[in-house]
Amino acid sequence: MALELTPVEKAKEVHFKNPPAAFFSAIGGEEGMKELMYDFYDKIYESDIANFFPQCEKEFDEIKFKNSKFFIQICGGPKIYEKESGGMDLNEYMIRLHDDFSITEKSRIEWLGTMRDALADKAQHVDIALIKEFWDYLENFSKLTVNSFSDGSTYYAAYTQAKEER
Repeated sequence: MALELTPVEKAKEVHFKNPPAAFFSAIGGEEGMKELMYDFYDKIYESDIANFFPQCEKEFDEIKFKNSKFFIQICGGPKIYEKESGGMDLNEYMIRLHDDFSITEKSRIEWLGTMRDALADKAQHVDIALIKEFWDYLENFSKLTVNSFSDGSTYYAAYTQAKEER
């Protein structure tokens, strides 16, 4: 699946747009999104960034469940992640959640590659234009989680989010 991957540019503002609700519908609603995300996290568990996640199976299952709820809501599904975010904007909450980890560009690329594999496995029935819109969100938003750079510095990118069109 040809999905573009662009590098993080330190100190460059990141612009992103939430995925379209049409992707959520096309993937199969809550159940389809959950299936995609569980497949993704099963792949993560076998990846080079597994160390970022709990190694205890029960704790890892909780992460899969919780993060599936985030993606269900961010893609236009029901508001089932509100408790976790405490009313904070979901994207801002997710950015801040990653502040506690030293995330490099290499880790981001591994994360995106794993998501690309999950999409190839679980989104074959989804129109490629919708997959690309979902990917654009992931590809740009993931830049905001990168905070550790090869020069030894730490930087947290500024961002702008497109207005919701729902």
